Amino acid sequence: MKKILSILMIFIAAFSFVSCDNKNDEVEYDENAVTIMGKKSDLAKSYMTSIFEYYKASTGKNLNIISIEDSDYEIEAERRFSEGNVPDIFMHFHNSDLNRFDVEKNFCYLNEESWVGDLTDSARSYCTDAYGNLLGLPYWESSVSGCYYNKTLFDSFGLKLATTQAEFDVLCRTLKEIGCTPICWPADGCSWMIQFGLDPVFADDPSTLESINNNEINYSDIPQVKSMIKWISDAEDKGWFGDKYLQTGMEDISSVMGSGEAAMVFIWDTWFYTDLKKGNKYSMDDFALMPVFMNTAEGGTYEGGNLNMMMVNKNSEKKEDALDFLEFCATEENYNMAFDGISTVSCFKGQTTNIQSQMVIDAEASIAKYERVSTAATRVIGYSADEAASALNKLFKNEIDVSECIDMMDEYRIKEARAQGIEGF
Repeated sequence: MKKILSILMIFIAAFSFVSCDNKNDEVEYDENAVTIMGKKSDLAKSYMTSIFEYYKASTGKNLNIISIEDSDYEIEAERRFSEGNVPDIFMHFHNSDLNRFDVEKNFCYLNEESWVGDLTDSARSYCTDAYGNLLGLPYWESSVSGCYYNKTLFDSFGLKLATTQAEFDVLCRTLKEIGCTPICWPADGCSWMIQFGLDPVFADDPSTLESINNNEINYSDIPQVKSMIKWISDAEDKGWFGDKYLQTGMEDISSVMGSGEAAMVFIWDTWFYTDLKKGNKYSMDDFALMPVFMNTAEGGTYEGGNLNMMMVNKNSEKKEDALDFLEFCATEENYNMAFDGISTVSCFKGQTTNIQSQMVIDAEASIAKYERVSTAATRVIGYSADEAASALNKLFKNEIDVSECIDMMDEYRIKEARAQGIEGF
């Protein structure tokens, strides 16, 4: 590995890859090179820049990198597509916004590519559409989302992890009585928690997913959705989120969890590497993992990682070159070089140089049983995590009741589906 990295550094000094921004695509443009479009922050990830440089060093071929500001990405990419300016490789998450880009018309299905068998089940599932077609190469950092709890605190209180919804409710009640906030619920700008509870509703019953995406039913017609929102509302009423949850944002979670103010948080393992600040009373070694319980799955649930995919333009003159680039990325030696030391759950079966958290390793059996592929955020047409959280926050502030909250979530979802031009809405 050291030899590979040494060679890589030499080549990095010798070559510089083409970088285009959203203001001027023609800067140093190489008409013979494959064009890759992505968000600015995504393209700047170390494993992305490493694979770009290593590809050029190994093949002698160039790359055209179109880097678009994150906040402008969906709208700017949609504009380019409407003008017929589709890149050879398009980077995107498998979420509702992907509907903007007419996947069937514009992109290759990658089911028969040589590297498919090396994908982990969870990574492949994330990138597969409702018809079983693989839409892109998952080349990203992955994670396991669940309920991360302070095992040191639990041990001091004589508490054990929950394995059922009833046990989880007793756990929360007991923690509240002890004087510890049961759940850190960061309601100020954080919105991912809701999709964890929704995943089992749609992942476990494809007919429900199909019906809501055909605009045949609403959230208000689904008993599990109603029971989830009612549970969240009741948890807030009982004080299970503490007193400051409406003022708690992403930047505050570290102090809440690191100080022991709260015992549990619904989050992902890589957060402990990237966001849990050092110097707190409790460090990553004090935490363990169990499923999320929000009254939609008796045994709880974990959400698999949300992954950035590399998708290939089926109409490109450089389609074969783009497919060759994906094969280069998916070669064991190459992805192990790029992800060396990166904290991520493996996306490839041959991935060995990444770091996997002990929390996830210890919970492997439970994860294997209860993990669902990210479904609410990726496959429910019109789903917006921010809008769902906005409706929930109105409920927390007593501006609306449970029924009105669910109706508002439906209104937001349908409005977004219509904005995307989805047939049937």
